[in-house]
Amino acid sequence: MSVALIGASLATPSFARKAHKATASKSAGPTLIWRGDVATAQGVVSEVAAAWKKAGHGTIELQPFNTASGIDAVASGSADLAGSARGSDGSAQNANLVFTPVAWDGLVLITQASNPVNSLSLKQVHDIYYGRIHNWSEVGGRNAPIDVYAVASPGDGVEYSLRSLLFGRGNQPVAAPRLYVNTHKLEEGVALNPNGLGAATLSDIQGNSKLKALSIDGVRPTVANIADGSYVLFTPLYLVTNPRSPKAAQVQAFVDFMHTGPAKEALRKHAVLPFEDGSALTALDSARRDKILAAVGARRPATVAAPGATYAAGAAIAPTSPNTLAARAAMEQRKAPPPPPPAPSKLYTVSKGDTLSVIAKKHDLTVAQLRDWNHLKNDNLKIGQVLHLENK
Repeated sequence: MSVALIGASLATPSFARKAHKATASKSAGPTLIWRGDVATAQGVVSEVAAAWKKAGHGTIELQPFNTASGIDAVASGSADLAGSARGSDGSAQNANLVFTPVAWDGLVLITQASNPVNSLSLKQVHDIYYGRIHNWSEVGGRNAPIDVYAVASPGDGVEYSLRSLLFGRGNQPVAAPRLYVNTHKLEEGVALNPNGLGAATLSDIQGNSKLKALSIDGVRPTVANIADGSYVLFTPLYLVTNPRSPKAAQVQAFVDFMHTGPAKEALRKHAVLPFEDGSALTALDSARRDKILAAVGARRPATVAAPGATYAAGAAIAPTSPNTLAARAAMEQRKAPPPPPPAPSKLYTVSKGDTLSVIAKKHDLTVAQLRDWNHLKNDNLKIGQVLHLENK
């Protein structure tokens, strides 16, 4: 097993062109810098930015890369908005930001188009990511290993949201030895590998003939099935803002614009459901999470109050109402809770001179366990390779 971190440039060429188009000509309003995950850029911001500019409000400079980079940039002030396919993760940094849901998208499991498997159950998806299912033949496919791909950042929006649904917590480690810097690079990798499997969003793979999105328990990922909740792996897409930003008023104007007719029309072009169109999904959320966890045999962790999320949901529907403004003021005044202590590491990075026997002895394990847990066919290791030190 070899862990590869692939695709380290800040933006893909296609998005670089879109960013240029979004900012090439001057308009009356200010320029706002947007940074975040490429899935949100593709599904939400690229078309809406064009509509925003056409309406004479200003320009949006797109800097798509990944979720963590966008949230970090908004927190530090180097960007005005971020895009994320997840809400706040409860960290101190996230607690000082506002996550406003503006749309709904589907989390999809993708394979190369030539893969004969067309559907997986929730339990099968869970067990693949948990490392219990390793071969496509176990889920009705060819006798070939399932090569699981993931985004390296633990805070990636797509990965975090999917793991939250499947395991009850977004920071769940998974058996994914092939790591990429963002969703687009992951999609490129899966498109080249008939045995590959990874997570993306429905909007982000629209029109990509090299990939296909798998049905879940026989239900296809479509906008209609997301809207009625029958496709259960749906997720809000968020705009992340900093209420302390000098451009807070202009930024809020763009957030409000997301709920106008021109913005909604732009969203629908990318198979994205405007947030108000899926308002019933908010009420379905708790029940569908329980349904998913029951299907995979997991338990929901203890519920933690999320005042920031409550404010964000209200802001998406009535951003200027007195209740929403009061909630915003209260959220800004509260102190962020301390971050939870880090979990003990169950990973080991191979360094010069390491062998399986040396690593096994150091951690009171057997070579056979290391081979099994990391799906190794021989004893060859590479410097920088990451090994699981427990059965996943």
